[in-house]
Parts: sequence; C-alpha cells; structure tokens
Amino acid sequence: MDYNFAFVLRYQDALLVGLKMTVLVSLASIAIGCLWGFVLGMARGSSLRWARALATVYIEFFRGTPVIVQLFWVFFCLPLLLGIELSNMASGIVALSLYMGAISAESFRAALKTISPDQHNACVALGLSRYAEIRYVLMPQAILRAIPTLLSNCVSLFKESALVSAVGMADLMFVGQNISNATARPVEVLTVVALIYFVIAFPLTRGVTVLERKVLKGLAV
Repeated sequence: MDYNFAFVLRYQDALLVGLKMTVLVSLASIAIGCLWGFVLGMARGSSLRWARALATVYIEFFRGTPVIVQLFWVFFCLPLLLGIELSNMASGIVALSLYMGAISAESFRAALKTISPDQHNACVALGLSRYAEIRYVLMPQAILRAIPTLLSNCVSLFKESALVSAVGMADLMFVGQNISNATARPVEVLTVVALIYFVIAFPLTRGVTVLERKVLKGLAV
C-alpha cells in the first residue's frame, strides 16, 4: 500500500477546528480543576479529620480509576441522577476537571506544607480574615511552588482530553477518526493527529523541566 501523507492537507481546516475544541476543553478543565485541586489540597492538609478523610477518599478514587470510566459515568449516569441534560462538551469538562482536581491536589498540599507557619501568625497579627489569608498569602505562594508539577499535570490532561471523542465530542481525535473512516487511510490521518498532539505536548514537557530548575533555584536563594 502506498502512503500519501500530503492528502491530509485537504482536511487541515477540519483538523484545526478539532484542535481548537481540544485546546478549549483542556484550558477550561485545567482552570476549574486547579481551583478545585487547591481546595482539595487545603482539605487534605486540614486539622479537621473529616475534611482530610473526605479529600483523601476523593483523591484516591479519581486517581485510581480510569479517566474513560469517569467520563462515561458523568455522561451517562450523572444526568439520570440529577435529572438534567449534559452536552458532550459539558460532560467532558466536568469529568476532566474532577480528574485534574484530584491529580493537582497533592501538588498543592505539598506546596502548602513548605509555607512557614510564621506567615499564618503574621496574618493573624495583621487582622486578616481566613479568606484574605488564603487568597493573598497562601494561594499565590502555593501556585508558585507547585508550578512545575502543575504544568506536568496540565500536559497529562491535554493528552487525556482525547478521550472525550468517546462521547461524540468533535475534538481533534474525533475529527481524525472520522476522516480516517471516510478516507480509509488510518495510517496517514492518525499519524498526523498523533504528531499534532506531540508537537504541542513535547515543548511544554521540556519547558516544565526548565521551569522546574528555575523555580527550585529561586526558592533556594
């Protein structure tokens, strides 16, 4: 069989639309998931036993089960339980956000542990509310210290986002599968799709390594 990768250029517009959807879902899930992960990280390091227990169960469950199962549960089961309709895009964002929260929670918990207790005492002395302390003191430092691992999690989520094609969402993978089926040339099309994911994910992965060195060097000063 002759392979002709050039013919994929005919479908570049469709692939770009799919890529746009993939990036959109990934960014939304990352933003929501990181906020949720910070809350879980706070709960995991809380002095309240019940908060620690609930956060631990949640984190271990979502880290210990396949993302595809979580996606199917949100898409098929959650609407039945809540009596509402969820689009495939909404289901994808919800499922990926829940997963992102679980994998980023440990990053935030570890980062929060490195913040000196003296800073809490200083906030109390200044009369800051707990909300102000979290927003202006703890969260900025936790994000800065957790950046390397958070970015690694973001890259992982970007790659996991291909799973949303399983519920019919027109992301890059879904579009690639449709083109592959219509043209009966899966080798060329799916190879190009894989290369697109790689071209985006690989530089980010290398950037994480460089940034991690800079952050660690800055914290050591």
